[in-house]
Amino acid sequence: MQHDNTETMRLSKRMAQLGLCSRREADSYIEQGWIKVNGQTAVLGQKVTEADRIDLNKQAYEKQAARVTILLNKPVGYVSAQAEKGYKSAAELITPENRWEGDDSRIEFSEKHKFGLAPAGRLDIDSVGLLVLTQDGRIAKQLIGENSSSEKEYLVRVRGKLDDKGLALLNHGLSLDGEKLRPAKVEWQNEDQLRFVLKQGKKRQIRRMCELVGLRVTGLKRIRMGKVKLGKLPPGKWRYLRANESF
Repeated sequence: MQHDNTETMRLSKRMAQLGLCSRREADSYIEQGWIKVNGQTAVLGQKVTEADRIDLNKQAYEKQAARVTILLNKPVGYVSAQAEKGYKSAAELITPENRWEGDDSRIEFSEKHKFGLAPAGRLDIDSVGLLVLTQDGRIAKQLIGENSSSEKEYLVRVRGKLDDKGLALLNHGLSLDGEKLRPAKVEWQNEDQLRFVLKQGKKRQIRRMCELVGLRVTGLKRIRMGKVKLGKLPPGKWRYLRANESF
């Protein structure tokens, strides 16, 4: 019974769309009476349009501020997500003992920081470097969401011969899984290492790209995600994302 053509959607979906929180979090905030729509306390399942004003109260903001993001320098032999086939999960490295002494985030470690940590952009078991583990759905979406345009930078050791044509193909022109890859930036870092800057992350993408041009990857290290660099973080150590850092 709409009199105009503005599209309605569930409030939780709209909140996720606006990057305020995930849908599940939205529903829990609405249930607790923490959300107002046009000044009125929202109810579960409520429909809104893009014109409606949505406000979060102080508790909702505090709840969000309490969520942490952890940067880990993942060593070889750990899987990014749940432990599998006798391999350990990278999250097992998040212990007070493994925290990097150089962490200047001033965040006090709490066991509850380990709950609901999800990897935003996986690294294969045999890859190393920057792994972002976050409790914050907004950060995950920013780094690996469908429309994410944040860059991921890798140093890749390779074996084999690469001519200029192959290098040009790595930059643009290859397809994986029947789909053209987005343009990448690929250049030589030194004699046996390439530097890759990608804006997407298909499964084993770099290894497969290299195979297509006759190269074999012997080592892969992620050194940056968005604006955040691995920097001096030692292998196997982790730190918190600081309040003044963003991807």
